[in-house]
Amino acid sequence: MTIASAWTPEDTLRRAAAWRKEGRAVALATVVATWGSAPRPVGSQLVVDDRDNMVGSVSGGCVEGAVIREARQAIATGRPRLVEYGIGDETAWQAGLTCGGRLKIYIEPLE
Repeated sequence: MTIASAWTPEDTLRRAAAWRKEGRAVALATVVATWGSAPRPVGSQLVVDDRDNMVGSVSGGCVEGAVIREARQAIATGRPRLVEYGIGDETAWQAGLTCGGRLKIYIEPLE
């Protein structure tokens, strides 16, 4: 797995396009709503390919692992998904979102 340590939002989309051009399967995760003390603002993005490479961030690391698993499922099924993480959810503690906020993330396979 490769994780880019420094990026801009434009780098995230450029990387997604480059990976698609190379024939890789790719999913894009985008923060579409936040409530409370969310770690990243609406519009933040993370791109994941079928080789477990990723660029970007949707949560500053606290739920990235869970989002990557969802992105893998989106790639495998070819279907988008809308996921939500928050302090009140059992999954939030498992995923690591303990900041008190909520995130809604849209994850879509790119063609």
